[in-house]
Amino acid sequence: MGSVEDQVYGDVGEALDRVREVVRRDLGELDVPEVVTALTLLHQLRSELSGWEPELIGRARELGASWAELAPALGVASRQAAERRYLRLRPSEKGGATGEQRVRAVRDQRAGDRAVGQWARDNSATLRGLAGEVGAVRGLSPAGQRSTRAVHRALAADDATALLPPLAEARRHLAESHPELAERIDSLSDEVDQLRRSATTRRRGR
Repeated sequence: MGSVEDQVYGDVGEALDRVREVVRRDLGELDVPEVVTALTLLHQLRSELSGWEPELIGRARELGASWAELAPALGVASRQAAERRYLRLRPSEKGGATGEQRVRAVRDQRAGDRAVGQWARDNSATLRGLAGEVGAVRGLSPAGQRSTRAVHRALAADDATALLPPLAEARRHLAESHPELAERIDSLSDEVDQLRRSATTRRRGR
């Protein structure tokens, strides 16, 4: 008789049938190698199926399914629990992060985004005034002019939060020729960073 590994089947359906057969047979009809092989197959099936779940959830989300729609299929009671399950199961893009760490990172990011979004809306006039000045700058390098044009285009957005990324990009091109504008963008960036840190601290302190 070959090793347990030699007896493992590559096809999921075949493996499932083999495990089911062993489970249903009477004890007197079995021997140790058969049961060990079934256990090995069961372990492989678990590994295979566990990889399918986040893939299917991701596809459902891409097709427009809401977390509330997915919750019953995942055996959980709420949309928050459904999303949490996905974040725990999803492979880490950077490697090494646990499921709980990914859940915490996503929720920290969202808390920060909400805080920054509210701040940007409350300070829309100030942000738009700064963006207007940056968008009007001339005489920069081609890359610098592209960045200021991006700021000018962002002024058309209803939400002032859209101004933050292009302003941060334009700052790199303003340090030498327009240090005062660069410093104002730095101050803005520092405030945004502090808002994110404070939002994360508040969320974790609940």
